[in-house]
Amino acid sequence: MTTVDPVLVEIVEGTLASVEMEVETAIARTARSPMIRDAHDFRAGIHDVRMRKLTGRSYSALVQPIVRDFPIAEMNPGDVFFHNDVYLSEGGIGHLPDLCVTVPVFHDGEVVAFVQAFGHHDDIGGAVPGSMPSHARSAFEEGLMVPPIKLWDRGVPNRAALTIMTRNSRMPDSLAGDLDAECSACLMGARRLGELFARYGRAAVEACFDAIIAGTTETFRRELLAKIPEGVHVWEDYAEHDGVDEPRLHAQRITLTVDHSADTPLIIDFTGTSPQAKGPINHAGDYAGGVFLKKWLAPILRNLADTPERMAELDVNEGVVPLIEMRFPEKGTLLTPIFPAPTNARTFVILRLLGVLAGVLAKATGGRMPADQETIRYTGVYGEDHDGRPYLMREVLGGGSGGRRYADGEDTIHVVPDSRNIPVEFAEARWPFRVERLGLARDSGGPGLYRGGLGYDKHIRMLRDASFMSIADRSILSCWGVNGGRAGRPFLVTVDGQEMEGLVDDFPVKEDQIIRVRTTGGGGWGSPYDRDPSLVAADVRDGKVSWEAARDDYGVILRGPQEAPEVDAAATEKTRAALRAANPSRLFDRGPGYKTLSGGHSHPDVDIL
Repeated sequence: MTTVDPVLVEIVEGTLASVEMEVETAIARTARSPMIRDAHDFRAGIHDVRMRKLTGRSYSALVQPIVRDFPIAEMNPGDVFFHNDVYLSEGGIGHLPDLCVTVPVFHDGEVVAFVQAFGHHDDIGGAVPGSMPSHARSAFEEGLMVPPIKLWDRGVPNRAALTIMTRNSRMPDSLAGDLDAECSACLMGARRLGELFARYGRAAVEACFDAIIAGTTETFRRELLAKIPEGVHVWEDYAEHDGVDEPRLHAQRITLTVDHSADTPLIIDFTGTSPQAKGPINHAGDYAGGVFLKKWLAPILRNLADTPERMAELDVNEGVVPLIEMRFPEKGTLLTPIFPAPTNARTFVILRLLGVLAGVLAKATGGRMPADQETIRYTGVYGEDHDGRPYLMREVLGGGSGGRRYADGEDTIHVVPDSRNIPVEFAEARWPFRVERLGLARDSGGPGLYRGGLGYDKHIRMLRDASFMSIADRSILSCWGVNGGRAGRPFLVTVDGQEMEGLVDDFPVKEDQIIRVRTTGGGGWGSPYDRDPSLVAADVRDGKVSWEAARDDYGVILRGPQEAPEVDAAATEKTRAALRAANPSRLFDRGPGYKTLSGGHSHPDVDIL
């Protein structure tokens, strides 16, 4: 076995992180669209020549579809590859607005690594502005599908391909600018990595790659997986609507088998997942052995770390892949859709899978996992501005994360690291509306010993007629509480007081009407009747919990002024005793929406209510 200098491993690992961040910074500074430049809904990733992901800050797409269609031996310096075809991406692309560029890294005339960037772009064609038709029945309605192609050849852009793509976009200038930014940034990143190989040599650098990945495998096995009891554990959760059929429960089920003596200690079996939907909530995950989903789901395991500080230190790279076996049902389910099933709202499924894995681990570990969260949804408006020019404003607002066994959930976070809401000043200067409120949605977080994080409360007053759009789940179902915690509040949008469904393409909004958006709150962790009453009083003072919710959800009786409430200890003790007797603790609380859609029935092996 080759001995690797641990100092050099640290240098290489730090260089990889630095190059990845430099690529992302270059994209953010040079892109054109608000979605990429301002909302930062994109990711960079670095992979070795064996297509293994080396960096662990975030998820990324895959190199497999590029290598499948373009032999490595035929690649040249200055080449840039492109794709966004969901069904030809080996599971790495979820919907057509996610465009991916890949650049090979060369050393001594040979490919030694890849730099990749993919992000959510404004518009790639299709039936509606934004390329996410919520009522689509076919991928052909969703926009331009591009299988892996060579977009730059030896440093020369393929103008014909770029012209075709921009011609299909309603925002051609933004698309062209974004692609130029991403290609140039990845080429820069490839030069930086080439310098690393030139400095230390290919053999030494690749030995460090092996050590980085092996270290992740060993750390996850020793520190995290060891905390999961052996056995078979089952849990399922649901998307609530697909844009075509009436709302119902679309199940994603995981049967988790844990065997610490096996080379692959975790088996994740998706048998029992619902048939593919007519509408666009499908996700093509059953490609390349499910390698994308392995890396997508593995961050949930970090919640088993001994401390939150240790959790933050753990990266998710290709080292998690050998620890997990994926077993998929036959073709024709939400996770194994058959082309051309639509996929633009596949976030309903892949985000729910994060919660399903957390739920099954909560069952296995006696509630050790955080409560549920739903921290992404798309809302926006489109129309013509004051000068008669078409515009599209689309925002990916976050929500509250679930309460944890050691702390409250975080307010208004996003599943994509470093992503952000669009600044009010920028939005009002660019588009014909006024943001009259942007704050926390009071009472949205699930009550608990540790409260769920709060969602956004945003009010937009339109200055011209426009159309409203929304791609959002958890508008009926709630983020569930765990270990005695209660569910959070669901997503809610009203236009001039009229409640919207979660999936909307083109609802008309008149000048001077107000769009109110309340995003989801995370579930609570632990019994709310065990929360320190002084913390409840502080939440009331800070506007996070209402006076009424303090009484009804936490059993805390307050007195005094709103700005400085005091706890009535005797009344609180009496009220909590009555509430505990009437509301016994349970492992999971799904909230009222689940009972509405399910008719109140639950599977004994899946749902503990």
